[in-house]
Amino acid sequence: MNRQAQAAVLFLLGASLLHAGATDLSLRYVKAGLRPLLLAAGAVLVAAAVATVWYERRNPAPRHHEPRVSWLLLLPVLALILIAPPALGSYSAMRTGTALQQPPAYAPLPAGDPVRLGVADYAARAVYDDGRSLRDRRVKITGFVALDRAGTPYLVRIALNCCAADGLPVKIGLTGRIPPVLQPDAWLEVTGTYTARRTKDPVNGGPIPFVEVTSARPVPEPADPYDESWNS
Repeated sequence: MNRQAQAAVLFLLGASLLHAGATDLSLRYVKAGLRPLLLAAGAVLVAAAVATVWYERRNPAPRHHEPRVSWLLLLPVLALILIAPPALGSYSAMRTGTALQQPPAYAPLPAGDPVRLGVADYAARAVYDDGRSLRDRRVKITGFVALDRAGTPYLVRIALNCCAADGLPVKIGLTGRIPPVLQPDAWLEVTGTYTARRTKDPVNGGPIPFVEVTSARPVPEPADPYDESWNS
């Protein structure tokens, strides 16, 4: 690999990062808040590629080959271009304990029913606030379906600290008027009410609250399938 080849690889890698950061593709890898850093990294790599070509033209050097291991830089480029990994789903969710955390405070719920809540928000209010802010309210929650070995359905959202590699599930059990057929990883929007029913996650013993479903409908997977609200 000579300098021109190195510049080409740097340019392709930088352009791939810029493409991922400018589209929803980046949300498969990192949380939305890291997009500016991803775009900055892509810009730096493109600038380095341009600078390498400029320097090579100004100061041509005898041709020589760098170690072949340098071609491994093409692997992340090809991965970004050719492979769009699916978001973490039910397989990992049911093999990982719930990551529910107690927030420092609970913001008042907005007026109007049903009120839209995230999976982590509903679960935290149901468990750590004993559902006080949820009583006499109808809620609307969106997540993907996961089934345990007994067939109990859960509504799940994967929560991120920084990227998909550290994603952990938050789970809500479903009871009430549940659709008769549920497919794992299908996205569902449920409307329902608070119930005091709870269970323990068989993986880590963490608390899993339930929601009393009054209606449910399938929805497309959102552009950002992860939940970043739990550590914001």
